Amino acid sequence: MSEGERAKTELVERVRVVEGDITLSEVDAIVNAANTTLLGGGGVDGAIHRAAGPGLLEECRALGGCPTGEARLTRGHKLRARFVIHTVGPVWKGGVEGEHELLERCYRASLSIAAMEGLGSIAFPAISTGAYGFPQVDAARIATSTVVAWVRARPLPETIQLVCFGQKSLGLHQEALLRAVRS
Repeated sequence: MSEGERAKTELVERVRVVEGDITLSEVDAIVNAANTTLLGGGGVDGAIHRAAGPGLLEECRALGGCPTGEARLTRGHKLRARFVIHTVGPVWKGGVEGEHELLERCYRASLSIAAMEGLGSIAFPAISTGAYGFPQVDAARIATSTVVAWVRARPLPETIQLVCFGQKSLGLHQEALLRAVRS
């Protein structure tokens, strides 16, 4: 097997696209697509807060919020994951206000926290694609290319899951991952 083939095999082993409920992910950390208050909301944010229990809200209150493109760490409370990394994705405004760069920063900031904490596994939702309206095709491309670039350069986290809600998101992320691995 050539060096290039070995590298691609390692990428496929470390980065996985799955369909499911992120709150059930058995990883060291799940990423919450949060709002700037970090105090819960709809979509994946609300689901994570409900599954984690009131301790998560209490811990988030102490953080004082989070700006778009950044990330914060809390314990997982009642979740299977030991930690929650909260990141605030951009609201889609037509792509003219730096939304692509902000979404990429969400993934990098979350991965950076996971690596600094020595976490071996992390699961991401499709950040900003729900109520924030980010186009799913662009979001899948940004998620996969950012994660693949990270994996090529760093040993941690060892396993990264992109957890998709629904077949459309799953297919878009699988296609985008194939393109990112080939490049």
